[in-house]
Amino acid sequence: MRGKRDRVSEKGISKLLSLCIWGLYMNFIFSIFAFATCGGYSGHTSIKVSCPDTKNETLEAAFGYPFRLNTVVFKELDSKKCNNTWTTTHLVGDFSSSAQFFVTFAVFVFLYCMAALVLYVGYLHLYRGAGKLPMIDLVITMVIALLWLISTSAWAKALTDIKISTGSEIMSEILFCHLPPNSCLFGAVSSMGSLNVSVVCMYKCWRQSGVWGGADSLQPPM
Repeated sequence: MRGKRDRVSEKGISKLLSLCIWGLYMNFIFSIFAFATCGGYSGHTSIKVSCPDTKNETLEAAFGYPFRLNTVVFKELDSKKCNNTWTTTHLVGDFSSSAQFFVTFAVFVFLYCMAALVLYVGYLHLYRGAGKLPMIDLVITMVIALLWLISTSAWAKALTDIKISTGSEIMSEILFCHLPPNSCLFGAVSSMGSLNVSVVCMYKCWRQSGVWGGADSLQPPM
């Protein structure tokens, strides 16, 4: 009987180990995508301004991680142009909390994966012989999965707002554009494909892994 119980216990630990290794693999992929695609992003947005003595002068604003857009200023227009009606103009919004939470959590998860890998490779005999260690490992993996869902959802919402704040809607916030005879046209904004990847990859991995069974609540930004 004791031998049978030992075999059942060993089988249960093996299943927990398999789940934890699968979770480790997914978390490692998540963390790499998070700080590689989001943490290193930089881009710019531009508008073209016109007035009686200036035609389609391009003004740019450069932005990037951690996306404190309210500190980003458009390039100044020459004070001799447009009767000095251009004033210092900022982008709108501060999305640093969501972006930094997403990237910082990814860094911590990456470090956790490295530590767990050392445990699995170098101390597997201790892992199999420890009563509560496999269950603790599984609980940590599930908590990390839940926090991934929370951080990715927050970042997906922030990314949608960043696209709005750097898109054509910015002209409605610029006083210069509402002072006749001045006029403004939206120029261009850098591609945010890598930022989309940071969310869409998470979403697809959640759907395929089926962890927590609640990934449908997370939608990638349009």
